[in-house]
Amino acid sequence: MDFNQKEHIEKTQLEQSDAWYEYWQQYSDWSTWEFWVNLGFLVVPLILLYILIDKKKALLLGFFGYNVHVWFTYIDAFGGSKALWFYPYKVLPILPVNFALDVSFYQWTLNHGKNYYLYITGLCVILSFIFKPLMTTFGFFKLNEGANYFHLFLGYLLIAIISKLITNIFIFMERRSKLKSTA
Repeated sequence: MDFNQKEHIEKTQLEQSDAWYEYWQQYSDWSTWEFWVNLGFLVVPLILLYILIDKKKALLLGFFGYNVHVWFTYIDAFGGSKALWFYPYKVLPILPVNFALDVSFYQWTLNHGKNYYLYITGLCVILSFIFKPLMTTFGFFKLNEGANYFHLFLGYLLIAIISKLITNIFIFMERRSKLKSTA
């Protein structure tokens, strides 16, 4: 890659960022009803989670939730950069829409002794085949050619499994460390 190509990419990225900001100001800023719906999607689950969180498991749930958030951000960035999907309305032009449903669901499975993998598969089905199509119907989400709701389902399931496995690894390391320190 030569210097001119790097400059071209940098200029194109800046132009795209400016275009998003202009689009957001025209169609998605605080004066639109879509902005307020998206803000609700972002804030209401977090408020409910804060109120309902099992405070004895707050660090575990926070770690799991952050893990899910990071993986969703990576997948959203990939899908957006490949134009597999599109969020026409955003709270801020630089933020994808994220939900805290997965963390509260994880807490529920822990507190009720339910099989996480079975119940998270059900949640992924609901998110992929009911929630996202509803978002599409109301214009908050658009799938482009090359992507479908089954792909979203696989992505959600992959994120849920990876996040749980990473959380389990850290739980294992913590327990092992505690066992060694008491021995």
